[in-house]
Order: sequence, then structure tokens, then C-alpha cells
Amino acid sequence: MSSGRIIAMWSAPRNISTAMMRAWENRGDTTVIDEPYYANYLKATGIDHPMAQEIMDSGDTDWRSVTKRISQAPADGIFFQKHICTHNLPHINLDWVNQLSNVFLIRDPHLVVASYAAKREVCAASDLGYDLQKTLFDQVQNQGITKPLVIDSALFLDNPQQQFIILCEQLGIEFDEAMLSWPAGARNSDGVWGQHWYNAVNNSTGFKKQNTTYPALNETQRQVAKACMADYEAIKAYAIRH
Repeated sequence: MSSGRIIAMWSAPRNISTAMMRAWENRGDTTVIDEPYYANYLKATGIDHPMAQEIMDSGDTDWRSVTKRISQAPADGIFFQKHICTHNLPHINLDWVNQLSNVFLIRDPHLVVASYAAKREVCAASDLGYDLQKTLFDQVQNQGITKPLVIDSALFLDNPQQQFIILCEQLGIEFDEAMLSWPAGARNSDGVWGQHWYNAVNNSTGFKKQNTTYPALNETQRQVAKACMADYEAIKAYAIRH
């Protein structure tokens, strides 16, 4: 029987999800995967994303083969999966995640909208996936073998070490101080899209406190943030605190 385990982290875009992937990959016992359903999402929706063709060419566009690959626990150690919830399209059967340790990473929608709009001009609520994140959260809460864990990025960045200590305890694994810092630069594990999206994290060597002051948004952007708030607040009620 495999002694390894899978930890899946589910996030909206423009959160600290890539920094989280860096933190987990910096452990000696963990391998990571970056947004495995992204290529399928682009093929299924035809949505205009930066580097869309390159992403589909370099990735697996068949969600079934992706699921088969990422639902297998490793022989030992941890398999950490970074997922973006917009990729959770209705045709994808996500029942397999009920058997995993699932962590939901959330961030105030106003901050996500501002960050997303800086990288892609179009920004609608459907581009952020808060509703899909809440749907999966409810599924895991009702059907999962373990309760879903929640990290709010603002609370996390106030004290990453304490949040990681609590998270690892709830996951039943040892906290590793290596999770708090990492060498700057890109990784072989990064998706090809990192060339467009990951400049900030590639220049980082650890977590930094974020500016939680609401950014200046136009009316359309404010409405997008407003549309996401109820789902964000519902999940936030379960966030790890310190």
C-alpha cells in the first residue's frame, strides 16, 4: 500500500498560490504540479488567455487522463497540487478529490480583481471562479473523508510560520521551516504560462505581507468583486486563525 499522500490546494487566480507551490516544493519530501487542468480548460472553453496555444500544446487537454495521473498517490512523500478553481468545468468529475486532503486558499476579491486586471484586460466573475471554489468546498465538506482546510491569504501573510504550523498539524504532517523561504527564479515544475504570470514570485525568496488597502477599481471591476464576495465570505468563516 502506498504511504504517500496527495494535498490539493484550490484557489482563485492572482492569489499567493504559486508562492505556496514554491513553499511546498522546498520541502525535501514533496513534489508539486502546477494547474494540471489548465490545458483542458482552454481547449474546452476557447477562452482567450495569454499563451493559450502554447499552454494547450505543452499540456494535457484530456481531463480524464489528467485525473488518472494526479489521483494516484505517490509511493511515499507528498504530492502537492496547485489548482485554479476556474478550471473546474462542469464536465470534469471531481469526486476523486473527496479522498484527499484539500486546502482552500482564498483572497479578498477586490485585491484579486486588481491583480488580475493588471495582467489581463478582461475580467469577469467567471474568470475568478469563487462560485466554483465554493461548490467544491461544499462537496468536500459534505462528502470528503477529511474536513476542508481554509487559508485566507491576508491572515496567512500576517504570520506564515504560525499558519503553516497549524496547517501542517491539521494535515497530520511535520512542519518544515524550509517552507518559509526559497531561492529566487523559475522552476522546471512551473507551467509554461509562468513566463507571463510569475514575474513577481520568480523575484521572491519568501512570503511578504500584502497591502490590504482596497485598490482603485473602475465600476465594472467593483461589480465583479461584489459578485464574488458572498462566496468568499462563506469560505472565510472556516479560515485558520492564529
